[in-house]
Amino acid sequence: MQVTSVGHAGFHIQTEAGSILCDPWVNPAYFGSWFPFPDNTQLDWDTLGACDYLYVSHLHKDHFDPENLAAHVDKNATVLLPDYPVPDLERELRALGFTKFFATQDSVKHRISGGEMTVAPATPPAPGELDVMIIALRAPADGPIGDSGLVVSDGESTVFNMNDARPVDMDVLKEFGHIDVHLLQYSGAIWYPMVYDIPKKTKANFGKQKRQRGMDRCRSYIDQVGATWVVPSAGPPVFLDEQLRYLNDDHGDEGNIFPDQIVFLEQMRIHGNDGGLLMIPGSVVDVRGSESMTLTHPVPDTEVERIFTDKAAYIEDMAQRMAPVLAAEKASWAPAEGEPLIDGIRAKFEPIMRQSDLICDGIGYPVGLVMGDETVVLDFPNRIVREPKEGEGKYRYGFRIAPELVRTVLRDDEPDWVNTIFLSTRFEAWRIGGYNEFLYTFFKCLTDERIAYADGWFSEAHDDSASIELGGYEIQRRCPHLKADLGKFGVVEGTNLTCNLHGWQWDLDSGRCKTSKGHELRTRKL
Repeated sequence: MQVTSVGHAGFHIQTEAGSILCDPWVNPAYFGSWFPFPDNTQLDWDTLGACDYLYVSHLHKDHFDPENLAAHVDKNATVLLPDYPVPDLERELRALGFTKFFATQDSVKHRISGGEMTVAPATPPAPGELDVMIIALRAPADGPIGDSGLVVSDGESTVFNMNDARPVDMDVLKEFGHIDVHLLQYSGAIWYPMVYDIPKKTKANFGKQKRQRGMDRCRSYIDQVGATWVVPSAGPPVFLDEQLRYLNDDHGDEGNIFPDQIVFLEQMRIHGNDGGLLMIPGSVVDVRGSESMTLTHPVPDTEVERIFTDKAAYIEDMAQRMAPVLAAEKASWAPAEGEPLIDGIRAKFEPIMRQSDLICDGIGYPVGLVMGDETVVLDFPNRIVREPKEGEGKYRYGFRIAPELVRTVLRDDEPDWVNTIFLSTRFEAWRIGGYNEFLYTFFKCLTDERIAYADGWFSEAHDDSASIELGGYEIQRRCPHLKADLGKFGVVEGTNLTCNLHGWQWDLDSGRCKTSKGHELRTRKL
């Protein structure tokens, strides 16, 4: 089996039974803020796109690149489709011209043989056959209503492409036996804490914590999977816009949440794991089970090393080459001036508010949107969009967003502001109190289907009947946030519990969630 990096979370997996192209991203994402790092524009995308199977893990634009898919990927490729609660991903791919789909079942091993897919028998795949499993994550916090990971086995070698998914139950991997190659995210993909209106020193401390927790979570997954070789991937992006260059980890900032591959490989070595592999776009791993591995790069090793040792210069050179691409992206935005934004926001948001009682009540207060000279209030308790009231003062949660960005997502009828405006980091935010999960879920779910699913998901009771002992406390086994097994992801420091899956924290003496309101933990000191 040959695994070729095509940049970021993208890989091309070549087997005797056919080739699988995974998450081929090349064009800038999130209002031109994110570019793949290192540069992958030099790859032969027509050859890579002449694949037998296509796997797009989810609809984040650093995984789902419609321009690249439309221009370079063979429409006769069969799509390996995750088992998602809403059909948005399939709709988007059909709109691009793909017509062949294998609809997988969540966490079920399937056998691909002779162009057909069935539930896999217990026997290993024969030559010319493949076993695949897609682990589909379906909570509202998982991507834009869905994220996933892919397992591929040709009978000799097994690869687990976790990209930036965060599976809760890793026991399903036991059906494949030993994993040979593990591909996973280790770096940040968020706007926190950089965009928040908080003191500089506080922001740096939060960033340092976020940076380390992300790498700790990655190492937790690596320990659970136990693969022979590990490839840090799915990040970081590179920020080429002059206004956003400070976000790159190229100036010794310990609070930067975007560490690169070299940083994480060193983390692995510090903790006793020498199985990490550095891949850049065009690097190829030729693997034969766990017995043999050959890694080759598209350029001499000295050039690979220079990308990271002289990173600022590499980014500057890339910024110069990509300047026309970034300029074209900005030219596609809607103009900043126009009709009052309140009308478009009201038409978009109020119907969603009226069908999402649980989420609106979970938000629980008005939220301010400051867009240039115009301020609009999202009054969630009353399910309306309105103008500010006289003397209303500062809102508990608020956003300052350039009006051209808001006009663009309204023009494009964008169903997800989180994975457009917010991941761009082209905004500022403030909040009084903890993180509000319901608010960001609302911004992800601006369609009838999405909001109905999210509201229903939150209404289901989380099972907290099972208990574990951890750090001198008896606590519920499943995290109150997204049901992660705290026996695997929980870390106790004094009276503080952190779930490394998403970094949420609880006070063990009271059970109070420190990260967001609600989500209390059942706990008892032993």
